[in-house]
Amino acid sequence: MAKLKRDIGLLGLTFISVGGIIGSGWLFGPLLAVQHAGPAAILSWVIGATAMFVLAITFAEISAMLPIPGGIARVPQFSHGNIVSMAMGWTAWIGYNTTAPIEVEAMLKYLAPYAPWLHAADTGDLTGAGITVALFFMLLFVVINALGVKFFAQVNATLTWAKIAIPIVLSVLLIASRFDTANFTSPDGFAPYGLQGIMAAVSTGGVIFSFIGFRHVVDMAGEVKNPKIAIPAALVLSIVLCAAIYIGLQIAFIGALDPTLIQNGWANLSFGGQGPLDGVILSVGIVWFLSVLNVGSIIGPFGNGLVSTGSNARIALALSKNGFLPKRLQVLSSFGVPLWALALNYLIGVLFLLTVPFTTVIALNGAAIVMSFAVGPIAVVCLRHLMPDHPRSIRIPMVKIVAVSAFSIATLIVYWSGWDTVWRLGIALIVGGALLLARFRNRLDEMDVTEALWLVPYFAGIGLISYLGQFGEGAQKQILFGWDIALCILFSAVIFGLAVRSALSVEKFQKYIAEEEILDPKQPVIGL
Repeated sequence: MAKLKRDIGLLGLTFISVGGIIGSGWLFGPLLAVQHAGPAAILSWVIGATAMFVLAITFAEISAMLPIPGGIARVPQFSHGNIVSMAMGWTAWIGYNTTAPIEVEAMLKYLAPYAPWLHAADTGDLTGAGITVALFFMLLFVVINALGVKFFAQVNATLTWAKIAIPIVLSVLLIASRFDTANFTSPDGFAPYGLQGIMAAVSTGGVIFSFIGFRHVVDMAGEVKNPKIAIPAALVLSIVLCAAIYIGLQIAFIGALDPTLIQNGWANLSFGGQGPLDGVILSVGIVWFLSVLNVGSIIGPFGNGLVSTGSNARIALALSKNGFLPKRLQVLSSFGVPLWALALNYLIGVLFLLTVPFTTVIALNGAAIVMSFAVGPIAVVCLRHLMPDHPRSIRIPMVKIVAVSAFSIATLIVYWSGWDTVWRLGIALIVGGALLLARFRNRLDEMDVTEALWLVPYFAGIGLISYLGQFGEGAQKQILFGWDIALCILFSAVIFGLAVRSALSVEKFQKYIAEEEILDPKQPVIGL
């Protein structure tokens, strides 16, 4: 049987992460952030990047030590058993399956001015021809991935160079064309909305969600050359690089604004029907760059769709190894690619595209992906106990403090996604639970129930806090801003302690780890 090929080097892996982090969001992020925080949005990007770095390093230690495909779905199998791994893997899998349809529809919306036949004039929905084009692009994602991970990495690297270059060049051009330092203190000072505004930009202003693309490194870990070094290095490099790009673009955007646009306050900053970057480009007179920006608006979602398609195939492979999905999904092609998984995911993506409204798909995407981030911080502490002597190329200092902080960040990400997203997450989890029971109905004694009991208060608690909190449509706003964050952090600390105490026994762990091919690299352990 063919095996996964470790053909992804450090540069390719870094670009997979960068390609996931820098999507189409950079086209709107600078405006959304300043509407919440004013010029202090710069600090929001620093806070968001730091928070994601703390979360990412927990995955860095695990994935460097256990470089397995579909890590978000597979790693919990070794810390808490099959129920937890399937719950986290299921949510990630559902979310990833909605990504390709979302990104394709985003591409076609950007193409609409040049190809009006893609959308109906009255409703804006895709026409028959538009659906055909969308299905073609989704199939193209599959084909590129099917030709092997090396080819996929090369294509993604080419796209990512453009995704990096365009915002950097734009930042330089804006600063060179017009940079009004008075914009950083006018009209109401550097931080007109205070700490609440800064944190609002981190949460609802899209800052924190701009960095969640690092997860693709974890999912592709099974095909990385020299994973002990490449995985942690790629995670760190990608977050630092993307933070620099986002912060640079934010600074350039603020400095290039016409002061008359902000005289009524940052919250009222608007460009009418234009995109914010389009408006700034026109106002400073670099009209020729609009065509380059249009290219970037196509490359961004295309690259995200391509990467998520590859990652999702590894999630499906991991769920198959967990026993949740059919074993056939573990079969690899001659290129070392889970082709059956790619095919299944394509069909599910087509169903989402054809049957589910676009706004619902977007909400489900956010709901289903964010929960899976809770895995890393808990597992990294549990594996310190279960694999104390296994070589680690990166060892997090004060691991429990870092891990509980990262788990709090993961919980806040779920909370910040809003009640309208969280209740959809609940439905997705209920459906996944029903499928799990149906799958194991004759083997209930094989389910790791005790190790998964902490999920019940965690899911119920985050749902209740979200319902009573400040974010999303339908939220009751009974918990004041600031107190809601404090409550999430306290709640996270309690659940974290319960989850760590619920880890697998050594005997169960040894059984599960024996079923997985774990490399035995002899890299020296390094501190972070």
